[in-house]
Amino acid sequence: MYSQGLIGADNRTEETPEFLARFQKRIDAEEKIEPKDEMPEGYRRTLVRQIGQHAHSEIVGMLPEGNWITRAPSLRRKAALLAKVQDEGGHGLYLYSAAETLGVSREEMTEELLSGKAKYSSIFNYPTLSWADMGTIGWLVDGAAIMNQIPLCRCSFGPYARAMIRVCKEESFHQRQGYEIVMTLAQGTPEQKAMAQDSLNRWWWPSLMMFGPHDADSQHSDQSMAWKIKRFTNDELRQKFIDATVPQAEYLGLTIPDPDLKWNEDKGGYDHGPIDWDEFWRVVKGHGPMAKDRIKARKKAWDDGAWVREAALAHAEKRRARKIAAE
Repeated sequence: MYSQGLIGADNRTEETPEFLARFQKRIDAEEKIEPKDEMPEGYRRTLVRQIGQHAHSEIVGMLPEGNWITRAPSLRRKAALLAKVQDEGGHGLYLYSAAETLGVSREEMTEELLSGKAKYSSIFNYPTLSWADMGTIGWLVDGAAIMNQIPLCRCSFGPYARAMIRVCKEESFHQRQGYEIVMTLAQGTPEQKAMAQDSLNRWWWPSLMMFGPHDADSQHSDQSMAWKIKRFTNDELRQKFIDATVPQAEYLGLTIPDPDLKWNEDKGGYDHGPIDWDEFWRVVKGHGPMAKDRIKARKKAWDDGAWVREAALAHAEKRRARKIAAE
């Protein structure tokens, strides 16, 4: 897996077969790996990539929903959506902090995002065209996120696992909030139900793509599973999501936009039609309908916030100097 003599994450550890065997033994024993523990460089890099992508997704995910705060149909809906967007900002901060324990700075992660080197969830490169999308994103997108993230509460890396406990609690609330919005529309006027159906039609397939490529095409999955960063494969999580969500759509009286969808008694789950992987890779590579707008918005926010970061650093330095002088 690693060549003998490779220097590990702490720049001291020689990644001998004996060291790698000891590390894997800790993983297999369900021990939590902490930031100051010895770890293979590949383990550290995998976590930096995954946690960074997760953090970027939370922050970029604020954009399509924040766009609807002022247009929400009631004060109750405005307050709830505003709270949700604030939650997502908090999730991003938790996750950036977790990644920083691995020796990467927030500035580095942000620069990689703005340059296109780092990715975020492709789902946020689609536009939100109606109020119904706020419900569907909560129901489907946050529902898919929960399916992905609950197993991360048992991730082998301690800071990530602990951060995910709170994140999952809040995401679960977001999912129920979204489902309630869609239910209200589905039980409303014919026009409102049609709006909900249109939104489901547009978001169903991108939601399935959130779980990533088929297992055979996922280059990181096997190693992430061995290190217990991930607990389930992409296809396993996608199947769990479909099996949980189809009955919810049936209860709402909405139709999943998949003519090949059918119950398979033998496997105890639903068979589904083919996913358009060409679209998936096109969007992942930055060619989604809103990709340029999302990065442009993040760059503007980063540039506009430079003075705040500088002021905070200057204030911290002043407090440090006063403390030293007082001693």
